[in-house]
Amino acid sequence: MMQHVISVLVENKFGVLARIAGLFCGRGYNIDSLTVSPTNEEGVSKMTIATSGDDAVIEQIEKQLSKLIDVISVSDLTGKHFIERELLLIKVNATAATRSELMQITEIFKGKIVNVHESELTIELSGRGEKIDAFIKMMAGFGIIDLARTGKVAIGRKPGPSHFTNEV
Repeated sequence: MMQHVISVLVENKFGVLARIAGLFCGRGYNIDSLTVSPTNEEGVSKMTIATSGDDAVIEQIEKQLSKLIDVISVSDLTGKHFIERELLLIKVNATAATRSELMQITEIFKGKIVNVHESELTIELSGRGEKIDAFIKMMAGFGIIDLARTGKVAIGRKPGPSHFTNEV
């Protein structure tokens, strides 16, 4: 089973999220991550749903989503040109002896230290899921106190050369 990223435009109305979550639950499909935010169009929100399944399951999910009231459009971004990101906030133990190393690792991963305490650092990092996973793995050795991670956000892009890409 392959992970798919599905983009769903919906009318920003009460109960839409519950209906979509209910569709997945009622049919036994799992949501790996879900993000929802308003778009630049008044009254329209974008849901980015990461889920796993074979082609038949994903096709069924797309058909069922398209039938729901308040759903404007459904697009499986997987296999197409798109950009995805996640955001991580992580709080790790930091001593005088480890602070410098933590700062160097954060810089290598192009993260940002957003809070400093005498015994801990809070770090912000964004990027592809694999980058977030690798950073969390590296931080485990220092002692993770807490972390919060968003789900995927994704947007399509036109094929061909881009003037600027930052795939880190």
